[in-house]
Amino acid sequence: MTSKRIQAISSFIVMDVLEKAHEMEREGVDIIHLEVGEPDFDTPPRIKEAACQALDEGHTHYVHSLGIPELREAISEYYHNTYNVSVDPEQIVIASGTSPAMFVVFSALLEPGDQVIISDPHYACYPNFIKFVQGEPVTVRVYEEDGFQYRPEAIKEKITEKTKAIFINSPSNPTGNLLSKERMAAIAEFSPYIVSDEIYHGLVYEGKEHSILEFTDHAFVLNGFSKLYAMTGWRLGYVIAPKPFIRSIQKVKQNFFISANAFVQKAGIAALKYCGDDVARMKEIYNERRKFMVRRLKEMGFGITVEPTGAFYIFANAKHVSNDSYGLAFDILEKAHVGVAPGIDFGENGEGYLRLSYASSIEKIAEGMDRLERYLNNK
Repeated sequence: MTSKRIQAISSFIVMDVLEKAHEMEREGVDIIHLEVGEPDFDTPPRIKEAACQALDEGHTHYVHSLGIPELREAISEYYHNTYNVSVDPEQIVIASGTSPAMFVVFSALLEPGDQVIISDPHYACYPNFIKFVQGEPVTVRVYEEDGFQYRPEAIKEKITEKTKAIFINSPSNPTGNLLSKERMAAIAEFSPYIVSDEIYHGLVYEGKEHSILEFTDHAFVLNGFSKLYAMTGWRLGYVIAPKPFIRSIQKVKQNFFISANAFVQKAGIAALKYCGDDVARMKEIYNERRKFMVRRLKEMGFGITVEPTGAFYIFANAKHVSNDSYGLAFDILEKAHVGVAPGIDFGENGEGYLRLSYASSIEKIAEGMDRLERYLNNK
C-alpha cells in the first residue's frame, strides 16, 4: 500500500492526455499537440556550444550545492538589468529545474498545517507540492472578466493565522494573463510571504511583466531557463530567497539533489549573456501564433474575454460546448485527433474551460484549429 502522502496527490491530467495521444500515435494516428507547454524551438546554438565547451573542459563533477558562483552572479545581474532590483548572489540557489526549486522552497518554508493561498485556476501541480510537505492549499477564485487576475480583497478574506504564503504566477499558466502592477503592489502589502513563479517572464507580447521583488523583499522567486530559452530538457532553474532561508534550502538541496549539473549551469550563463536575439526571434513567432489562435478560437465561439498576453497559453471558455472539460478534452483527442488540456486540471474554477498551447508551429496550429472546427460542426 502506498503512503497516504502519495495517495493525496492527484494525477497531472495534461500528462494523461499526452500519454493517451502517444498511444494513438503508436497506432498510426496523426495527433496535433496543443496540450503541453513545451517550446518547439531548438535550444539556441550559443547555449549548446557553451555546454559542449564545458564538457570538453571537464565540468562533469559535483559543484557547490547552491550553484556555481558565475551563474548566480549572472542571474543577479539579469534581475538588476531587467527589473532594477538588487539581488545578492548569496540569495540565489540553482536547482535542476524550477519544480525542484519549488520543492526546496516549500520544504524550508512550511510547517505541517501551514496554509498557502493559490489562485483557482492555477498550475495543476501547485497544490501537490504544498500537500507533499504537509501544507494546506487555500484557493481564491479568479475570473475570466478580470483576465483571471487576483482580486486583492479576495485574498485578504482568506488570510488567517495559519497563512504562511501567497502564491502568484504572472504570466500565468494556464491562463496566459498577467497580474497588473497595481494588484501586485497591493498583494505585496499583505504580511505572509509571497511566492512568485516567474518562469514565463520574458514571454510577454503586450504590456510588461513585473517581478515581485520590485514591490517587496519578503518573497521567494521561482524561475528558470526552460520556457524562455527553449531548454526544457536541460533541467535548470533557480530560487531567489530571503537570506535567513538560504541555509535551510541548502540542506534540502544537499540531501535530495546534491547539485545541478555543472555543464548545464555553464550553458545557463551563455543563455543569460548571449541569447537576447534568439529570445526576441522566438517571441515574435509566439506572438504571431497567439494572435492567430485567439482569432480562430473566437470565430469558433470560444469565450476569451481578456486576450492573454504572456506565456504560450489560451484558456478558452468552452461551456457552450460542454461543462465536462475532462470528457470534452478526451473526446476531442479521440475524434479530432487534437490534444488539449481540460480546465478541471487547473482547479474547480477551471471547469468548462480548455487550455490550448501555441508552442507549436503555425502550420500545426492551423491544422489543429481546422480539426477542432470540424469537430464542433459535427457535434
